[in-house]
Amino acid sequence: MARPLRIDRSGEWYHVMSRGIERRDIFVDDRDRWRWLEFAGEAREVFRWVAHGYVLMSNHYHLLIETREANLSEGMQWLNSHYAGWFNRRHERAGPLFQGRFKAVLVDRIGSGLEVSRYLHLNPVRVMSLGLGKQARAAMESGFKGPPGKEEIQRRLGRLRNYRWSSYRAFAGYCRKPDWLEIDSVLSLIGEGKCQQRQLAYRQYVAEAVREGVMDNPFERTVDQVLIGRTEWVERMAKWLRGGREQKLRRELGRVSWREIVEAIDRLKGEQWKDYADRYGDWGRVGDVSGQALGPDGTARDRSGGGRDGLRGGERGRRSIWPTLAARPVSTKGTREGGENIEC
Repeated sequence: MARPLRIDRSGEWYHVMSRGIERRDIFVDDRDRWRWLEFAGEAREVFRWVAHGYVLMSNHYHLLIETREANLSEGMQWLNSHYAGWFNRRHERAGPLFQGRFKAVLVDRIGSGLEVSRYLHLNPVRVMSLGLGKQARAAMESGFKGPPGKEEIQRRLGRLRNYRWSSYRAFAGYCRKPDWLEIDSVLSLIGEGKCQQRQLAYRQYVAEAVREGVMDNPFERTVDQVLIGRTEWVERMAKWLRGGREQKLRRELGRVSWREIVEAIDRLKGEQWKDYADRYGDWGRVGDVSGQALGPDGTARDRSGGGRDGLRGGERGRRSIWPTLAARPVSTKGTREGGENIEC
């Protein structure tokens, strides 16, 4: 299956999830969790994100963020690499901490923002120990398991209200929110009234799903693995995609022709291809300079583990050949005007 497109647009909402490699824990204790929250707050400042929610589980985390600039990929790389480096140093380990790329879905704020927020905050409840593992939820959806009992509901609500490592408590009014978390945009989707009234309504909205045992996954309705929202919104985003911006970026950065590679290496070496093509050992040095291997179709393939992502494979490639081939900048940034956020 092809990887979903990575869509970077300004002024949009994203649900982001990143999981530990081989589903291993990325948070060992509370110190790890506090440090991740500090990094998240720094990322919000550096990349001008608006954070609309988060939850930390043992082996993964979820974020609901809004980007003021088209910099989601850049910011997530910063966040995950900084935390992974700190985690590895603290726990004396080596190697990658996260499993592959982060997952991101573009969210229609009006159509799906509230539902995605509830799904995010229900993560601590959707666990096997509370009778809401995957098999139990499937049995409930199929009608083989009845609604939860009173005692079971109370255990689930207690877990939801007392779980410290999510933004639910701030949305529900149980604690003060961190400075970098914005709650009013989500609360405004649940109705009007004062902040405390909307927080009460949000508590009831989330608790209703717990009491009824309804744990719908809104991402089962994701379109093309990257969009979730109203039909008209999805169609508008799909039209933007068909305009070729993301596809153009992939073509121009991901498929470099044989001629371009040869010309770039000629300039770097100060020689012509015919003069060094058969020289012993030059194939290895050419590969080291470019960070690329060539496929049978004559296009460049990333051999550093990053897939067909242009000449971004190795650090040496970024320092040498990449500026030569990327002389013409490509912009895929979308724009959208937005209003200021209102704090409670």
